[in-house]
Amino acid sequence: MPTKGLHLVADRQTQVLRLLVVSREAAVLTPLWTVGEGNAWQLETATSGWGAMERVQSGITPDLLILDLPRGDKDGLHFLRWFRRLRPELPILAICDRDDQPTQHEAVRLGARECILKPLHQQPLENAIHTHIAARGGSAAGYISSDDIAQLGDDSSFIAASPIMRKLRSQVELLAETDSPVLILGEKGSGKETTARLIHQLSVRSGFRFAKVNCAALPSDLLESELFGSCSNGNGVPHDNPGKLELCDRGTILLDEIAEMPLALQSKLLQVMQTKRFTRPQSGTTATVNVRILAASTSALESAIGDNKLREDLCYRLSSYAIHVPPVRERREELPLLLHYFMRCLARQYALSPRNFSPAVLEACQAHLWPGNLREVENFVKRYLLAAGKQLPFAHEVKLQSVDRSSALTTAENGSVGGASQSLYENRESLKSLVQTVKLEAERNAIAAALQTTGWNRKAAARLLKVSYRSLLYKIEQYQMKSPDAALVPGSSGVGPN
Repeated sequence: MPTKGLHLVADRQTQVLRLLVVSREAAVLTPLWTVGEGNAWQLETATSGWGAMERVQSGITPDLLILDLPRGDKDGLHFLRWFRRLRPELPILAICDRDDQPTQHEAVRLGARECILKPLHQQPLENAIHTHIAARGGSAAGYISSDDIAQLGDDSSFIAASPIMRKLRSQVELLAETDSPVLILGEKGSGKETTARLIHQLSVRSGFRFAKVNCAALPSDLLESELFGSCSNGNGVPHDNPGKLELCDRGTILLDEIAEMPLALQSKLLQVMQTKRFTRPQSGTTATVNVRILAASTSALESAIGDNKLREDLCYRLSSYAIHVPPVRERREELPLLLHYFMRCLARQYALSPRNFSPAVLEACQAHLWPGNLREVENFVKRYLLAAGKQLPFAHEVKLQSVDRSSALTTAENGSVGGASQSLYENRESLKSLVQTVKLEAERNAIAAALQTTGWNRKAAARLLKVSYRSLLYKIEQYQMKSPDAALVPGSSGVGPN
């Protein structure tokens, strides 16, 4: 009986795996030939993308395509896009130069399942091929094609791989053709800012600036300066400092948590929307702006109007077009894709090899409600990636969840719905506690890094972390953190004044 690595599954013993390699470099072909011979794989080569496309179109579809993308090779990325459209189920691995990050980023965006970096080493190369050949045993679930994702920047993407998100993207495409205000509603972390950025990117204003202002994060006077500018008096000469509205002239501005804006500023904003003019604070000069205003909120605006927190006429003008960004729990079929997407992005960011999600982990994630939405998913994946090889409670908790789920199914078959519900609740709570641990450890690591950078100057660390000095002292006490010098002073907690 052949080993598991020699053939895909037991019922394919007589069918040797076929790998198609597109490269003309000996440094790429030689290690692949070595790995192929050691695993009894059939290795075929093509010197160009055209030759590989002819083979695929002729009906000879390989089990895996390995595409070499040398630095500056734009044709290779073009062929990658066409392979994804021609055979979307075909797994593709890209081989890139280690320091050519733009090509790596673009290859993953266009649908490559993994980027293998040069120089090639036999064991990592063999592991990557095994991983993606095994994944082909099912569908292409867990991987995002170029049609499912819109890249908005180096660290931002709009993913629409579920029916409800594709519907949202269709609405966004229509709204991008207009120039009217748009109200974006949704829970915290669901992707309202990403949706606003996509509207801007698809509009005729995409060549100009996009900015976001959080109306709940600033007091009234600072928020007014942030939006409408301020006047400084340097060297005895008054000078107008433009606000975000002027800086985004001919562009787009997103006003997050619009219901938290003070009523006086709401009146000035309404004036801008009606006349495209406003008076700068302090100087009294008039500015003219042409900016598209998008507004976002996590709360029901009807109650904000009833509580006299939001002007009714402003709400009507902003909500001429309103869209809702669904939470993660309403697009569960997209969750495996989101997990793999964040895994690839974070692995590239930390220069680590991506980790696979076991069926037990995916099942536990599907059972969780994800109240933090996309932010919570990203933090969870970061923890899972960085936990490789360390003794952390994740595997133990997933094992408990699997046992609880088995008990739930058995109880349900015996007619006890309450037991099954309780077990499912415990699954969700278990993962919730794990995610909370992720957040706390990430917070503690960030504080420790800031303190180390500033030499334990807590005021400087607070400025670096953009938190108040009192909040930082509270967190240092909460995590029982002590400065290196504190051990030299008996009874010192390391939290004294600087």
